Amino acid sequence: MSTPTRVFAARLAGTGVYDPNRDRVGKVHDVVVVVRPGGALRAVGLVVEVAGRRRVFVPLSRVTSMDPGAVITTGLVNMRRFEQRAGERQVMGEILDRAVTLSPADGGGTARVEDLGFELRRGRDWDVTKLFVRRSASGRLFRRGETLMVDAASVTGLLSVQTDQGAASFIATLDGLHAADVAEVLHALPAARRVEVAMELDDERLADVLEELSEEDAAEILTALEAGRAADVLDAMQPDDAADLVQELPEQMAEELLELMEPEEAEDVRRLMAYGEHTAGGLMTTEPVILGPEATIAAGLAHVRRRDLAPALSTMVFVVRPPLETPTGRFLGVVHLQEMLREPPHDRLGSIIDQDVEWVLPSDPLGKVTRLLATYNLTVLPVLDEDKHLLGAVSADDVLDRLLPDDWRDADDSVTDLSLTPGGSRG
Repeated sequence: MSTPTRVFAARLAGTGVYDPNRDRVGKVHDVVVVVRPGGALRAVGLVVEVAGRRRVFVPLSRVTSMDPGAVITTGLVNMRRFEQRAGERQVMGEILDRAVTLSPADGGGTARVEDLGFELRRGRDWDVTKLFVRRSASGRLFRRGETLMVDAASVTGLLSVQTDQGAASFIATLDGLHAADVAEVLHALPAARRVEVAMELDDERLADVLEELSEEDAAEILTALEAGRAADVLDAMQPDDAADLVQELPEQMAEELLELMEPEEAEDVRRLMAYGEHTAGGLMTTEPVILGPEATIAAGLAHVRRRDLAPALSTMVFVVRPPLETPTGRFLGVVHLQEMLREPPHDRLGSIIDQDVEWVLPSDPLGKVTRLLATYNLTVLPVLDEDKHLLGAVSADDVLDRLLPDDWRDADDSVTDLSLTPGGSRG
């Protein structure tokens, strides 16, 4: 085995995982450790992200080589989705950023864990032997922020219950991930740690992640936030997602947060909450791209390029008479993205309106919305009232969310990666 005798967990994060033929099959997401009798830790496996963002467990017994550049497996790996078992801890997700008390030999005081080293013992067991920590206590001989390597057995508090663990190091490993992938990572964490990590995200990032979580997980996180911040996060969410989440909260809390939200955002959420869950009104967002007929094609293209716009909504500009906020003036039609790309940018949107686009009433059922989207190959449908005012738009992704079972995020779809052979065992 070419593996070094000691490996550090944080340095493995993101490392490519390869089969015996050196074909890449995924990357390391985390390291799983268990508590041995007496309180010591032993590394037992890796959480590996394979094709389709699936995370699977790879026992260290199936790893033939491991270093910061590559992890080589035997190819015999159980492809079932990783589920954390009782007694297991994820290093990046649960141990990094923990506060520990240093021994007198290391100068005493407290420090934060920034990495964890595990060492091959007796040719088969990977025992956690070292911690890389950053000193958090100041004193005459030691400066705040000093880093040092200490024996894992010499510190106290590594596995104790903590209420202020922080999550800076763990969040750094999530940088660049899509909000849906961050949501999946959070969902896999124990409930208390999930809340701790979520609270360290900024408002915009947290809003994006809550939109991708199950309503149960999202409500759990939102209720743990201070009321003012919870309202700010709801302000940053898409109105339809915010409305779904608010309806999961206790009535008194929901009303308190609505009062703390920006008036315009709260008004949109209240309006959406009035519609049935399985109707066009209950599915729609009140913030599609809306412009007047005099706006230029260049302006339309600029609006659909917005980073905060859902891809489904970027395929269409809704053209209306003033006012341009929902409920708008009279709905005139839509301009499709492809049409805007074909025409001169200085032309007016009013010159290329599609007036024959299908639309629905807010009371129309989910079934009708689904049929229209499928029949006309659309990604978004306008929702109008009886007087042809635009109220919002229903996108295909919101319809799909409603059609899937509530636990679709937890489903094991049993897709086998071709580079790994199903089989092997856990642990």
